[in-house]
Amino acid sequence: MNWRDLPSLNALKAFAAVAEHGSYSKGGAALNVTHSAVVQQIRSLERDIGTPLVLREGRGIALTEEGRRLAHDLAEGFRKIGASVEALTEDVETRPVQVTMSPAFATKWLMPRLSDFQTRHPEITLLLNPTGRFIELKPGGVDVAIRYARYDRMIDPVDTLLDLDLLVVGRPELLRAPETLNARDLLHRPWLQELGTQEVADWFARHGVEMQPPPQISHMPGNLIMDAVKRGDGITYTVREWVEQDIEKGDLIELFLERSAGQFYIHTLDLPQRASVRTFIRWLCRQSNAQKRIER
Repeated sequence: MNWRDLPSLNALKAFAAVAEHGSYSKGGAALNVTHSAVVQQIRSLERDIGTPLVLREGRGIALTEEGRRLAHDLAEGFRKIGASVEALTEDVETRPVQVTMSPAFATKWLMPRLSDFQTRHPEITLLLNPTGRFIELKPGGVDVAIRYARYDRMIDPVDTLLDLDLLVVGRPELLRAPETLNARDLLHRPWLQELGTQEVADWFARHGVEMQPPPQISHMPGNLIMDAVKRGDGITYTVREWVEQDIEKGDLIELFLERSAGQFYIHTLDLPQRASVRTFIRWLCRQSNAQKRIER
């Protein structure tokens, strides 16, 4: 098809609307444009085609033979286009909202709140993918990623979801006499680290400690780490909110607290978003704001 030979789509729409409603005014109203704008579009279309399409007839209008033929074909064509767009829109909006996040975030923050979203928006299906792997966002794939980053490594502005206090935490028997422990002493403790990260190495580097000899590090999904910490399998570097109740009860000891050291933030593609995706993001932000009000 030679697209350059086709008349303006606006002109074709104007003619189809006038043909359907039998009036310049009613056709313009259907398109939400003025009477004169419709007349101008049709005159332009007649010049492009080289033949009259609409004639004055008394106080109304009538289509020429060529106009009736074109109107019939345009009506069928626009009907098919409308049906295709409607079907595609319905398919897009009923597709689940795909969300990726760390297992720890899913277990500790998202899942306890998820019933609220399901109650408010039963028409939206969520497809959650808790993983320690970095998943690249692509059109038609994951819609929303909830990422973690330290503030000292952030370059571009992001939509912060949670501001995080971070710390080292473990059972008292692993962190006895915490006031006498320094960062180097923790080389001799067993560590638990989320799969796909290098948090332990980064933590020692920030404290100026060379990992020699290297510590014992067990790698596991983030949602399993805190149960292992509570059993005394090792120590970990984590979000204080995840463990504050255990610290208050004395089951765990905290060390090297860092205030507002990192954040969870919302990442999406810079593309038009489905209504269901926008709804989920707004809900995330409301949940975050509600938590901030409680913390104050």
